[in-house]
Amino acid sequence: MNQHQTNKTAPRPKKRYILLRLWKYLYQHKWMIFTALFLTISSNLLALIGPMLSGLAIDAIEPGKGSVDFPTVFYYCAWMIAFYAVSSLLSYILSVLMIHLSQKVIYQMRKDVFEKLMDLPVSYFDQHQTGDILSRISYDIDTVNASLSNDLLQIITSAITVIGSFAMMVLISPTLVLIFVVTVPVSIVFIKWMTGRVRPLFRKRSAKLGELNGFVEEIISGQKTTKAYHQEQKMIDRFDEKNTEAVDAYYNADYYGSMVGPSVNFINNFSLSLISMFGAALYLLNKLSLGDVSAFVLYSRKFSGPINEMANIISELQSACAAAERVFRLIDEPPEKEDVEGAKVLSNVQGNVSIDHVRFGYDPNKIIIKDLNLQVKKGQLIAIVGPTGAGKTTIINLLMRFYDPNSGTISIDGNDICKVTRKSLRLSYAMVLQETWLFHGTIFENIAYGKEGATKEDVIAAAKAAKIHDYIMGLPCGYETILSEDGVNISQGQKQLLTIARAMLLDAHMLILDEATSNVDTRTEIQIQDAMYKLMEGKTCFVIAHRLSTIQNADHILVVRDGNIVEQGNHDSLMKQNGFYAKLYYSQFETY
Repeated sequence: MNQHQTNKTAPRPKKRYILLRLWKYLYQHKWMIFTALFLTISSNLLALIGPMLSGLAIDAIEPGKGSVDFPTVFYYCAWMIAFYAVSSLLSYILSVLMIHLSQKVIYQMRKDVFEKLMDLPVSYFDQHQTGDILSRISYDIDTVNASLSNDLLQIITSAITVIGSFAMMVLISPTLVLIFVVTVPVSIVFIKWMTGRVRPLFRKRSAKLGELNGFVEEIISGQKTTKAYHQEQKMIDRFDEKNTEAVDAYYNADYYGSMVGPSVNFINNFSLSLISMFGAALYLLNKLSLGDVSAFVLYSRKFSGPINEMANIISELQSACAAAERVFRLIDEPPEKEDVEGAKVLSNVQGNVSIDHVRFGYDPNKIIIKDLNLQVKKGQLIAIVGPTGAGKTTIINLLMRFYDPNSGTISIDGNDICKVTRKSLRLSYAMVLQETWLFHGTIFENIAYGKEGATKEDVIAAAKAAKIHDYIMGLPCGYETILSEDGVNISQGQKQLLTIARAMLLDAHMLILDEATSNVDTRTEIQIQDAMYKLMEGKTCFVIAHRLSTIQNADHILVVRDGNIVEQGNHDSLMKQNGFYAKLYYSQFETY
């Protein structure tokens, strides 16, 4: 991970804020919510009638006399079955509805996250591991989804059950209800105290999982390098360290989270014991009937049960809040700066580039480009060479406005690039990156990626220019051959040729090649160069290459060292200077 800038940790959003953000997603489907509330209330009210009917059925028994009014018992039992059956049916419909609702919310949330990723500046991806970003869009959102489809429904149901049960208990015996004046506040205080302790633990758990995913993603991507340098054990040791941290974070979160349920359950069972004891006393004093005591006990279970269930899902809620916080923090990341007001749209680009006294550093305290000056005329081939970390790729980042300079100006055809639209600026370039990128799709789709409306003839012409047409035609399906993700079913050199063909297809007047032939063998490299020179006629080209053989015919060569251009000129003049460029050249070719 290239951490060019120091992350500034934003203040943690409050739980209330997170829940409000989730509610905004839910409210987009308000009719489904209103329907869910109606079903919830109806289902729970029907279920709440059951204990009352049970009490009436019990009162049909006369203790001590042995007489039972069976018609009355059957009558109330039949109604109980009917009410519970309808309640169960409504609960089933409600569960299905909540699943649909949660899926719609999660769909929108994932859409918002992905659209945000498209709007974020390159610097964000330089500062964050890919695995951690994937963890947010997959694991964290799935965690929120589980909470919305299950926990949210449980909370609503519990709230209605608690209120309804409490009302029924007050009607039966206000005296017995006084028992909850003690036990309920104790439960609430305990849950609130544990919530404060548990939430940071679940936040840490999500973060550690993101770090672990990021590490695994990096190692899998670099598996060949790991084996080539025989670093398997070292990677295993580092994985064990990351894995241990993740497991410890999981353990601590689940350990403290699991304490809530049993503790609240004990308090609720204690209240049930008190109800049984005082209820029996009131029955002996003829203050309550046996049916009333039975109904009150059932209502007390319905009253305390949801409180216990809410305590049991407290850990899931904390986990969901921590996951939602990570998702919202990504969504709230500042996007790439908007174009300045009145930004000009570049058109009819000639390719004259001017760089005047540019100073830049990813970290303002560590300046990489100190004072860069360069005048490029249209159609020139500019090669940029230098050791690793000298600032070669940084120059490209500045030309494309992936980053803006700290000071100085870069102009195209006399237009300051900070005062033109980014879209028109970047469309003025065709680019071949050092790291090839191909997506799952046909070869035709991959080559035509950057040019809307490209025809088969256009793609074939570009492929021929890149010397990849014969290889494509040798495949079973030709240009309709499906490439797997990142093109893993073709060689690295062939992937590079396809990306070069993609760049050739564009109508851009400027070309950037960042190590464009670094993964191609020498013979193929020579074939590409001939096609490249034909393609680059009349275009301004910037080429970064470690292989100095690829840029000997460049119009101008910039030798970059420690962020400064220490030498410049064509190949012959630089060799005559016998300076830093000559040392690079001789050090590279003395190994052949």
